[in-house]
Amino acid sequence: MADLTGAVWRKSTRSDNGGNSCVEVADNLPGVVGVRDSKDPSGPALILGPDAWRAFVSGVKAGKFQLPE
Repeated sequence: MADLTGAVWRKSTRSDNGGNSCVEVADNLPGVVGVRDSKDPSGPALILGPDAWRAFVSGVKAGKFQLPE
């Protein structure tokens, strides 16, 4: 498990401003990117490698993860 002790968390610009869908990302640590729910900062965090993070962000921008309406 990656040590996230020195993680600097920032809120995603895509998060809902109403506070319902708040994602935070920590990309300041070598070799890992952390993702967590800002409403539960002591809860679990996803840990991704830099390549997986870039692939995820690329997929989001391409609309690959849109929920059906």
